[in-house]
Amino acid sequence: MILIFKHFFYKNYVGLSLWPFIFLKNDSLKEDIILINHERIHLEQQKELLIVAFYVFYILEWMLRSLYYFDTYKAYQNLSFEREAYQNEKDLDYIKNRTAFGFIKYLWH
Repeated sequence: MILIFKHFFYKNYVGLSLWPFIFLKNDSLKEDIILINHERIHLEQQKELLIVAFYVFYILEWMLRSLYYFDTYKAYQNLSFEREAYQNEKDLDYIKNRTAFGFIKYLWH
């Protein structure tokens, strides 16, 4: 389910997945199939990690990478979950063909 929250987003962020919802900054983003696919990849990641474990792992990885890079945005860009989603967001069949725990191969550069 896709919900619109105009005042929920920080700076240039426009989408967020929180199981089972996709939140978007504005209604017109519903037409952005690449963004929607990116967020659906996150929903798959959340589902396979039984939701809570996804958020714990996401935050821990972000904290470690923030310390490593001394840059929170660069840490975000290098999270295994984000790397998997960004690298495959244009492949609209990716979710159908994705192997379980596909984000693991993105843990190391």
